[in-house]
Amino acid sequence: MVHKKRIIPWLLVIVAVVVAGAGFAYTRWYLTPIVSGRTVDVEIPPGESLRMVAARLHAQGVLPHPLDLVLLARLRGDADAIRAGEYLVEPGTSVAALLQLLKSGKVVMHSLTLVEGWTFKQVFAVVESDPSLSHTLHDLDVAAVMAKLGHAGQNPEGRFYPDTYQFPKGTSDAAFLERAYRAAQGHLNTAWQARLPELPYKSPYDALIMASIIEKETAQPQERGEIAGVFVRRLQKGMKLQSDPTVIYGLGAHYHGKITYRDLRTDTPYNTYTRDGLPPTPICMPSLASIEAALHPKPGNALYFVARGDGTHQFSATLQQQTAAVQKYQIKHHSP
Repeated sequence: MVHKKRIIPWLLVIVAVVVAGAGFAYTRWYLTPIVSGRTVDVEIPPGESLRMVAARLHAQGVLPHPLDLVLLARLRGDADAIRAGEYLVEPGTSVAALLQLLKSGKVVMHSLTLVEGWTFKQVFAVVESDPSLSHTLHDLDVAAVMAKLGHAGQNPEGRFYPDTYQFPKGTSDAAFLERAYRAAQGHLNTAWQARLPELPYKSPYDALIMASIIEKETAQPQERGEIAGVFVRRLQKGMKLQSDPTVIYGLGAHYHGKITYRDLRTDTPYNTYTRDGLPPTPICMPSLASIEAALHPKPGNALYFVARGDGTHQFSATLQQQTAAVQKYQIKHHSP
């Protein structure tokens, strides 16, 4: 009996110690902030062990005691649950909250915008200069880039959808471009299914080419359908498109900022003053609005248009009307 009386106090001491230790650990792991006053951006590379992650976070000033994360993760069975990526650790974060964040995979998302009207050269330049992407294509020519994306033999112009894309740091440039490619194909195919009948296009690609011309011809949303109507009627009548932006695209580096009569007579595959029909490829990356306009042209009888000088255009049904409009808005407007 005496023996039992001696054991009980020691058991109480042990229980008290365990309870105190648990309370201390709970307070330290769940209630005590490890980051205060600032948000810290941390990166966890793939393949690092739990101890390596803890040491990295300690070195970055996020985790005062790296063993805290290791012990908590092991006690909770999360030693292998940490996911690689870039994370923002907010002020007030505890060890437990940090572990939950690293398990969640809620990584920082970066964004990059591809602008409608850009050429593939411009698209590729901004993709290759973005520091958040992993660059695997910078030494490849255009043909090799398309082959790397799985689209060998395709011209890249117009095939990437203009939009703002979000992605985690380290995403490859190839994966980014493939995503924009799939988006463009998806939008084009959906729009093609809802097109008006009897349009002068043999394929969705023809509509993409037309959309790219519309995109470069006007910055006015309300004019897209009308310009599409002009070009569709010209194709249907066997008339040349006579689009200045296609000429400019065909001139490439030889274009010096102002189109000349000589430029209009310089034959290239893209000169729609010297060649019939559509050019061989798109001339830029068109918006969905331009694709919709190409497939739903506005009805009417206009066959010509000329810039008014204020961003809008004057539309004409006859050559006589067009000549008068050119005289009014181009020749007199530019006269000294």
